[in-house]
Formats: sequence, C-alpha cells, structure tokens
Amino acid sequence: MKNNHKTKLKERNFLSQPTQPLEIDPTLDLDELLGKMENISFQGRNLGKALSVWKDMLNDEVAIFLGIAGAMSAGGMRNIVSYLIENRYVDCVVSTGANLFHDMHESLGRFHFIGSPHVNDVELQKQLIDRVYDTYAKELEFRDLDSTIVEFTQSLDLSRPYTTREFFNLLGEKIWKMKKQKGIVTSAYRAGIPIYCPAVADSSVGIALATHNHRHKKSFTFDVIKDVQETALIVANSPNTAIISIGGGTPKNFIQQAEVTANIHLGYEAWGYKYCIQVTTDAPHWGGLSGCTFQESQSWGKIRHDARMCAVYCDATIVLPILVTALAKNMGKNISKRKRPSFVFENGFNVKW
Repeated sequence: MKNNHKTKLKERNFLSQPTQPLEIDPTLDLDELLGKMENISFQGRNLGKALSVWKDMLNDEVAIFLGIAGAMSAGGMRNIVSYLIENRYVDCVVSTGANLFHDMHESLGRFHFIGSPHVNDVELQKQLIDRVYDTYAKELEFRDLDSTIVEFTQSLDLSRPYTTREFFNLLGEKIWKMKKQKGIVTSAYRAGIPIYCPAVADSSVGIALATHNHRHKKSFTFDVIKDVQETALIVANSPNTAIISIGGGTPKNFIQQAEVTANIHLGYEAWGYKYCIQVTTDAPHWGGLSGCTFQESQSWGKIRHDARMCAVYCDATIVLPILVTALAKNMGKNISKRKRPSFVFENGFNVKW
C-alpha cells in the first residue's frame, strides 16, 4: 500500500500537466495561437515557448544580442531583422559578413530573384548568376557593391585599425545616404545599435577589402580583438543579458563568449545569459557548434544555471516571420516602455542604462 502511494506521488510529478489538442479558432491572433501551441508537442510547443521567452526578455532589464548566420538576407529575412532593430526588440547584432553584404545589396535597390535548386549551375555561371539554393543574384551587381566598399574604404583614416562595429556603422551611414532604404546595416546605423562581424574576412566584404589593399597598396585592417572587448563590456555593464541565435555559426559563439570574457578575463561579475532562444536545423549529436544545446554551453559558464532556454529545430525562414509577427502583435506599444541600453561611441565605447 505504501509503495503504491509513492508510485502515485511520483506519477503526479511527471503527469501534472496534460497536453491540450489544438482547436482551430478563426478569431485568434497569431500571438494567441502561439500561446496555445505551448500546450501541444514537438517543435510547435518550442515555437510557442520561444514567444514566451522573448516576451520575458523584453519585460526585464536585459541587453539582447541577436546572432544571424545562414543565408538570412538572401532568403528574404533582412526586413524582419531591420524591424527588430528599429523597434528595439534587440540591442546588439552579431552577423556573418555574407548576411550584411546581401543586405546592403538590396538596400542599394537591387534584388535577389526567385529561382530553383534544380538547375544547370554551369549554365548559371556562364550567365554570371549566383545561386543560393532556390534564389539567384547577379554577380556583376555584387561586384559593383565590392567597388562601392572599396571606394568607401578609401575615405577612411587608414592610419589606424577599425572595429567591425565602427566599420559597419560608417558604411551604414554611406549606404543610407545613397538610397535611404531600410535594411540591417542602415537601420542599425540609424538606431545607434552596434553590429559586430567576427568572421568578416569570410565574406564578400573581406574580398572587397582585400581588393582595396591590393589596388591602392594601402592596408585597411580590423581590430577584431577590440570587438571581443566591446561585447564583453556590454555584458559587464548590463544588469542581465539574453541571446537570440538564428542559425548558429560564428555569431552564436562570439555572443556567448562575451560572458566568459567579461567574467574570467576582464574580472567583471558576469554569470551567463539569463534568456536564450535558438533557431537551428542542426542536431547536437554531430558535435558542431550550430547544433549544440544551451545546456552544453552552461558547462562553459556561458549560460546561467537558471536561464530560461528554448531551441526551435526548424528553418528560420519559417520561424522568424511567425515569431516576430506574433511578438509585435503581443507587445504593441508596450515596447516603447522597455528599459534598454544605449551606446556611446565618441572617445571610446560606453554602455549606459
């Protein structure tokens, strides 16, 4: 009898909350639908939880880092990221160079085109058409953007190195003045939000800068170590921190290591990210960073022991439109009341709340 009682108590611990089959209700808003999806299973539940975690971030005093990897700009996600920047749903962006390059390409009034993954790529190359899975772009237009970056670099003071944050802020200003179109780089410039690009050499931006140095026999250089210091200072000067990682890659680890840098190497009190959302198609069992769980990151001291964490295993071009639309609908005008950091760039780098 006593053993039966213990079994029932244990059972209650595991079976305390039943799932709730989703009912179709045409009157529901998207944020309400995602709220109900927290009570179903699999990635539907994770998507619902992601909305809940992001809302908690915005209602807390938190510096929110957004990491962008994968072909998000070529895949049509750049204006969603721009919306997040303009409305301060995020406070700092860490991106691959490719996403920033493809973003600037469209900010200058050019396009990516609907294509097909089932095509003769040798024929595309003969036509100077580049392919990103089912999306095309004109190679000559990319080369024209290379030339724009080369020309812009000539206007800089080449006697000193630049952080990637400085470089993309100044380049965002130039692109904005040329076309006045919103995008990731131009919106960050206008909002005063820093963009960091830790693997900038691994992109067409790196190719353009190498071209500049070769043609003009002048060396433009990045101070990427100062990028590391600055992101650690953002962490150190923030009451709490949060990470939203789209696609993993270098941006994911660069953001996470800021906590370790601030704590172990710079001597600040930093205990890891308090809120964490990851959208990825990579599985953790291959051992790669893009698929690794936030639980694994806790072993490195990158994530707080009591952090609210959520991983959505899904294509980001599906998740982002749904999640951000639901977030915007739910937060509405309340986003303007959010406590957020401001960044002072003159004569150094400071973070204020």
